[in-house]
Amino acid sequence: MRFSIPAKYYPLVWLISISTAVRIFLALTLDLGNDEVYYHTYAQEPDWSHFDHPPMVGWVIRWFSLGLYMYSPPFMRAPAIIFAALSTWLMYELGSRIKNERTGWYAAILYTSSIYTSIIAGLFIMPDSPQVFFWVLALYLMADILPDRDRVKSNKRRFLLLGLVIGLAMLSKYTSVFLWPGLLLYLLFYNRNWFKSTSLYFSAIISFLVFLPVLIWNMKNHFISFTFHSDRVGLTENGLRFDLLGTELVGQLFYQNPVVYVLIWIAVVYGLRHHYNFVEKRKFHFLLFQSIPLILVFLFFSLFKKTLPHWTGPAYIGLMVIGAAFLSMKRENHPRLFPRFLVGSLTVLGLVIVLGFAQIKYGIIDLKKIIGTDITLDMYGWRQLKKPFKAIKEKAEQVHDIQKNAPIISHRWFPAAHLDYYLARPNKTCVLGWGSLDQIHKYAWMNQERGGFYPGMDAWYINFDNDSFSPEFARQYFRDITALDTISIVRNGETVKQAQVFVFHDLIKLPPSDFDDFMQQNE
Repeated sequence: MRFSIPAKYYPLVWLISISTAVRIFLALTLDLGNDEVYYHTYAQEPDWSHFDHPPMVGWVIRWFSLGLYMYSPPFMRAPAIIFAALSTWLMYELGSRIKNERTGWYAAILYTSSIYTSIIAGLFIMPDSPQVFFWVLALYLMADILPDRDRVKSNKRRFLLLGLVIGLAMLSKYTSVFLWPGLLLYLLFYNRNWFKSTSLYFSAIISFLVFLPVLIWNMKNHFISFTFHSDRVGLTENGLRFDLLGTELVGQLFYQNPVVYVLIWIAVVYGLRHHYNFVEKRKFHFLLFQSIPLILVFLFFSLFKKTLPHWTGPAYIGLMVIGAAFLSMKRENHPRLFPRFLVGSLTVLGLVIVLGFAQIKYGIIDLKKIIGTDITLDMYGWRQLKKPFKAIKEKAEQVHDIQKNAPIISHRWFPAAHLDYYLARPNKTCVLGWGSLDQIHKYAWMNQERGGFYPGMDAWYINFDNDSFSPEFARQYFRDITALDTISIVRNGETVKQAQVFVFHDLIKLPPSDFDDFMQQNE
C-alpha cells in the first residue's frame, strides 16, 4: 500500500522541510555555544537530576547520539531539530482544533517565525528543546480532552497520557509545572465535571511519579537545585528595578520575534475587547490560562532581580495560536497562504539567521568597539584548538614536562564545557572544575567522578585573552607554572582570540571546595 500525504498538508510539509534543512545547515557549520556544551556534560555523566536543571536534555543528547558514539554538533543538536519539526506539525493540528485549518497553518508559521521556538529551542540543544515539544504536545492533548463535558472513556485514557506528557515536560525544565495550574484554571471555570473523575487525579499522580526522581536527587543533595533557582529569582531589599523589568520585556519581544510579539498581543487585546468574536470564549481562555500565569510570574520577579527572556518562552506558544486565530478571522474573506504579518515575521527571522551566521563566521561587525566584547566568539574557533593542543600535549608528555593525560582545569562552567567537548575528550583526558559551586556548577559532582584533585598532580590550564581570569591564581597551589605555547584563533583572515597554554606542576595545596562544605553542613 502506497503512503500518500493529504493535499492539505503540502504547504506544512514544505514549511517543515525548508526550516529543518536550514537548521541542519546551521548545526553542521556552527560551533556549539556555552550552554550547549555544558548540557553535553549531562550526557557524559547522566544522573536523575543536575545542579541547574532536570535530566531530560542530557538523556535526549545521549539517545540521539547513540550513547555519544556519534560525537559531533549535528548529532548533539539532532533532538532540538527533530522536536522542532514535530512541534510545527502539532501546532498545525492544535490550531486546527482551536478554530480551523487556516488557523493551524498560521500557527505553524508563527511557531517557525519565533526566534525562541525556531532557533533557541529548535536548533540549539537546551532544556527548552524537549520542554517546548512536550509543552506543545500537552496543549494538543488538552485541546482534544477538555471541551468534552461527557468525560468519555477515550478522553479519560488521554488524560492519563496528558499526565505523562506534563511529567516529561517537568523532567525537561521546572517551569513546565505551570501546565498544571493552567489546566486546573480551565477546569474550574469551564468543565468542573472533570473534578469528579479519577482520571484527573491519576493523571496528577503520574506527573508526580515521573518527576519523583528529580525530587529524590534533590533530597540527597539537600535541594541544592531548587535553592540555586530560588536565589536567581528571589526577592531582594534593593527596591523595585523597573530597568530590569524593561530589559525583560525587550528580551521577550526580541526572542519571540517583534512581528510575532506585536501580532499576538494585538490579538489578545482585540479578543478581550470584542468578546472573543474570532474564537470561542472557552478556547480563548484555555490558551490564556496556559500563557499568562508564567509570563506574569517572571515579570514580577524581574522587578527585583535580573531574569532571562527564554524563561517565559513556552508561555507564548498558546498566544501564538490566539494570534493565528485572529489572523484567520482577518483573512476569512481574502484567504492568503502568507498574509503580510507572516511574511514580515519570516523576513525578520531570516534576517536574524543571516546576520547572526555572518557575524559568527565572519565578524562583519566589530562588537568589541561597540560593547567591549564579541559575544559571538563563544560559538567560534573551538575546532581550531583541537589539533594544535594535541601536538602541544604529545610533545610535552614525550619530554616529561607533564604527567600523561593530566586533566585540564577551568575556573568556570564555561569555558570548562567547551574545553571538555573540543579538547579533553578527543585528547583522552578530562576537565576538572576549580572554584566555588556557583562558578563550576555540575563540575562539582564531576570532579568526584573523575578523581578530583590530589597532591603531586599536574594539570593543563588554557587562558584566553578575552577572559579576565589570570593563571596567577595557581601560584599558591602549584609548585611551578610554565607557559608552553599560544594558539591563535583566526576568523576572516584575522586573529580574533588567543589561547595561552600553561602547565601547572605538582599540586602542593588542595583548592578550597564550598561544595564539600555545603554537603557536610547539611548532613
